[in-house]
Amino acid sequence: MTDDKQATAASDKSMWKALLNKRMLICVFIGFSSGLPLYFLIQMVPAWMRDMKINLKTIGLFGLVMMPYTWKFLWAPALDRIMLPLLGRRRGWMLVTQILLMLGMGAVGMFSPKESLWTVVILAVAVAFFSATQDVVIDAYRREILPDEELGLGSSIHVNAYRVAGLIPGGLALIMADHMPWSMVYIAVAACMVVGIINTLLIAHEPVIYGEPPRNFKEAVIEPFTEFFKRRGVGSAILVLAFMFFYKFGDSMATALITPFYLDVGFSKEQIGAVAKLVGLWSMIIGGMIGGLIMYRIGINKSLWIFGVVQMVSILGFAVLNEVGPNVWMLGAAVAFEYLGVGLGTAAFVAYMARESNQRFTATQYALFTSFMGTTRLVTSASAGFLIEGWKDGPVGSSFAGLGYTNFFIFCTFLAIPGMLLLFKVAPWGESDDTPAGSGSKESEEAAPEG
Repeated sequence: MTDDKQATAASDKSMWKALLNKRMLICVFIGFSSGLPLYFLIQMVPAWMRDMKINLKTIGLFGLVMMPYTWKFLWAPALDRIMLPLLGRRRGWMLVTQILLMLGMGAVGMFSPKESLWTVVILAVAVAFFSATQDVVIDAYRREILPDEELGLGSSIHVNAYRVAGLIPGGLALIMADHMPWSMVYIAVAACMVVGIINTLLIAHEPVIYGEPPRNFKEAVIEPFTEFFKRRGVGSAILVLAFMFFYKFGDSMATALITPFYLDVGFSKEQIGAVAKLVGLWSMIIGGMIGGLIMYRIGINKSLWIFGVVQMVSILGFAVLNEVGPNVWMLGAAVAFEYLGVGLGTAAFVAYMARESNQRFTATQYALFTSFMGTTRLVTSASAGFLIEGWKDGPVGSSFAGLGYTNFFIFCTFLAIPGMLLLFKVAPWGESDDTPAGSGSKESEEAAPEG
């Protein structure tokens, strides 16, 4: 056997060993727990409100309840510093937030958005807060158990499970809503958080972090930020943060009101649940796993370029769907392409953010990075409804009059370009994927649960 063939065989063996270890199974369950409440807020609640005849502008503004995802870095230092008496620093916070999420999600459906809109908003903000807090802990836990070489693959599996969870509030719930009251649907979806609770109770070990945990307020709050800017340099750090804001900007804008879009095109809730989400599931699983294996082979930098292009182009599928109308086959094709592109882009993006975080300050730094991603979602959710209705109802003679969704999705495609251009600076195609943060591969291996 030649040296090249031996190297390939060794690489394949290593890849399968990484894919089948215990750490990847943990990524599945924590990904599900993280994704369920997010998609509950961005898909199920908007669909419920639209079904109750709430206008698009109000639904778009409802996206502001996602603000805790943007500001979670403010309380992330407390999660790095404070250890609860039960289960340990990471698992203890996971259990508390998951129980609160189950209760909060079930409570939202007990009220009508027509009669008690502000009550619904307050409960939704509470769910967003608990969800953002859970994300801080889960992201830190995942970064701490994965060796550097498994970041891409583990992130891909996490994202796959994250999006699979979205099929419950964004797919199954819509099918159920055609056959039972929404209040019962909310209770059923909330009960799915039991998956995360059981997983948290069964995880045997807390990860051993790289270096000493923060010992005081200065180390917990100030040093995570100063370390990042010192390590990267101020100019480079600002470009990294700008990239984290813009890389998924076009995609986030395009999917901000995607379920109301399906309904407005003319699809029934059952079609959306059965066709769109089922097709999305398989394209996401296949594309996500392929993406994770590609990252394992070619690295995170090159994957960001390739997957970013697919993610950007996939937005145009919705513009075509709007022009074609309520064609089930076109719905399946558009959703399959979108889930493939977004799933690939998100997997590489999540791996990139993990690579940029220092394991001594995992929760705080990763929360800072994902907050920039959350800011993107906040801006796009709040403005999408105004853009769509403004273009659709434009004055006679306006270049946008009557175009509505089609022009909106074309606009979203162009919004993806700035993030791609920033790749020249933050992740050049030919640059090594060596982790810039002080993660310590040896320590990561020792901290990780056995495969």
